[in-house]
Amino acid sequence: MRYDFTTVMKRKGHDLIAEEQIPFEGAACREGVDPIPMWVADMSFPTAPCVTEAIRERLSFPNFGYFAQSEAYYRAIIDWHRTRKGTEDLTEECIGYENGVLGGVASALRALTSPGDRILLHAPTYVGFTHVLEDMGRKAVHSALKRDEAGVWRMDYEDMDRKLKENRIHLAIFCSPHNPTGRVWEREEILRAMEIYARNDCLVISDEIWSDLIMPGYRHIPTQSVSEDAKNRTIALYAPSKTFSLAGLIGSYHVVYQPRLRDRLRREGASTHYNSQNVLSMAGLIGAYTRGGEWLEELITVLAGNADYACGFIGEHFPGVEVMRPHGTYMIFLDCGKYCRKKGIGIRELQLRGVEAGVIWQDGEAFYWPDSIRMNLALPRQRLEEAMERLKARVFE
Repeated sequence: MRYDFTTVMKRKGHDLIAEEQIPFEGAACREGVDPIPMWVADMSFPTAPCVTEAIRERLSFPNFGYFAQSEAYYRAIIDWHRTRKGTEDLTEECIGYENGVLGGVASALRALTSPGDRILLHAPTYVGFTHVLEDMGRKAVHSALKRDEAGVWRMDYEDMDRKLKENRIHLAIFCSPHNPTGRVWEREEILRAMEIYARNDCLVISDEIWSDLIMPGYRHIPTQSVSEDAKNRTIALYAPSKTFSLAGLIGSYHVVYQPRLRDRLRREGASTHYNSQNVLSMAGLIGAYTRGGEWLEELITVLAGNADYACGFIGEHFPGVEVMRPHGTYMIFLDCGKYCRKKGIGIRELQLRGVEAGVIWQDGEAFYWPDSIRMNLALPRQRLEEAMERLKARVFE
């Protein structure tokens, strides 16, 4: 491979929460154990060289005054969506900066709902959505996904329709690809969901931050592409942060086609007086989207190999643990219910055993799914194999 996905970076000491924090109060690794961070959704790989090169190029000009998004910024996004997502009709006026995807969610909630309103989400539910809704006084209504006979997560359309009606819901958050399950929705699935939203006069926030990280054999379908109604009903949110590990730069954006919806969202974002991009974030996005395609293809190959290895290892050595090989993202979601019941232990005990062994994973119950754990596979294979061997020897005995 041309790019480096094998070096084990020493990230501790650089203020990265993945290395500096353990997401279980009072938990600790055994003395002398080197922790392997596999919880928060950022990567343990060096980012694409084109990103750091673009930032260095901007740093070579020694002035950082007020600035506006450049024509190159909008052109990079438009070209990326055309080549990577098949979007042919995206224009500059449809694109707007958001201070993080969750910042975009918050702006949409303020613009389109009132405190106390109910919002439909699928469960398992990304914990970031939960925090935003709670902080803003909105109430989450969860429609649980179901697994078919092959273990693939599916939407329960009847449940969605019923809960929209019973709770008089007029805004839903749709996660595509789905975090934490890693499901990449098919066109007909998205179309059917959007038809249900339309029948219930429900607008949609579509979080598509993971849409570039799609495993071989699958394809991301932009929610706005499935119908003309979906195009005008949806606020889609994107960022290069998951794709290129740029979360610390902060730089998301929305795609909104419907003019009135777009105006409401933009006014709400502007009213905070902080929804402004950093000039280095803009440079990083341009570098990633104009020169990062080859790096991304290599990354996807690495992630697919890690997913094959991890899911195969779990299936062979962790009896009673269920996991779907992800269609997209670099996260896997472990359902440990059968294992816990068989062993007579609670999920908390299992989670703490992992941390004690130095595998820093994440509490899946925070995603509104019982007896579950979320794990990040975006790390060098050497570390992934070490983590799995630790779990085999000290956790899933």
